[in-house]
Amino acid sequence: MQKILFIIDEIELKYFEFNRLVTNFWLIKCLLDRGYDVSITVKNLLYLEGKSPMARVYGSVSKDENIFKEDVLKTVCLNDFDTIFMRPDPPVDIDYINATYILSHINQDKTLILNSPKALRDFNEKLYINKFPNLAPKNIVSANKNIIKEFLFSEEEIIIKPLNRCFSSGVFYLNKEDKNINAIIDTATNNGKTQVMVQKFLKGIMKGDKRLIFIGGEIFEYAVRKVATNNDFKFNEHVKENLIKGDLTAEEKLIEKEIAQTLINDGVYIAGLDVIDGKIIEINITSPCFFINEINSLYNINFEKIVTDKIIYVMENAKKRLCTSVS
Repeated sequence: MQKILFIIDEIELKYFEFNRLVTNFWLIKCLLDRGYDVSITVKNLLYLEGKSPMARVYGSVSKDENIFKEDVLKTVCLNDFDTIFMRPDPPVDIDYINATYILSHINQDKTLILNSPKALRDFNEKLYINKFPNLAPKNIVSANKNIIKEFLFSEEEIIIKPLNRCFSSGVFYLNKEDKNINAIIDTATNNGKTQVMVQKFLKGIMKGDKRLIFIGGEIFEYAVRKVATNNDFKFNEHVKENLIKGDLTAEEKLIEKEIAQTLINDGVYIAGLDVIDGKIIEINITSPCFFINEINSLYNINFEKIVTDKIIYVMENAKKRLCTSVS
């Protein structure tokens, strides 16, 4: 029986049962139902004994269409797992980075880590788009007010976003006529101390950005469009009314061919691409939400089974490659 570990958020651990809005719920349940041995833990339960990567973990079980964690913490060596999913939400702060250092001590000739700890350190979710300049909106990264204002007056409308947060936290819209330009830039950059990404405003955001789901080199045909909350310009509240069907356009289907091999080569097997007007505004690689509940409802499918099939395919292929390289 293959052993799998999910590293999840503390809040998900606290409310582990009945949490069907969370992608991890569905992945863990499907893997348990297919006979995998699934354990769970959180970042602060990872540790090193010398060079040995260790963790305190809970077992999990599937019962009555739900999942439950066991009460007793067990001490395990991370090298004993076949696959480890690193899926805590941002912020990607020093605690998150330190957790990836521990994961880098794992024998990756034996254990597959999704996504690679090196990739999680090297590829910021906002900056990663610039690996694909023809697919990225015009942007700059700076903490300097004058540089940001020059970009604003050139593009007329911009979006300012922090580099290490999620769910639209700390994101600002600015236009060149705004009366609070300096105050907003000072707030976003922590008075010029913190780098931010500044993107050209894409007018398609008023219809919502689309979440494309990437697993193992494939972008699925099922997607959701995340529309703005109330009078805001951005999606920042996970409610059914703000998540609508987002069938892929011909242009969006071509994105797979342009990015797939690069992501796989970088150790990124699982990602969520946020797309507006055919441009990728973010490549979410830490804990991408797959909106399984909503896609099931919108498309009348069991998307969790489709996703799990693909993840198992990735795990099995990786296992074959690892066995070949070791032999």
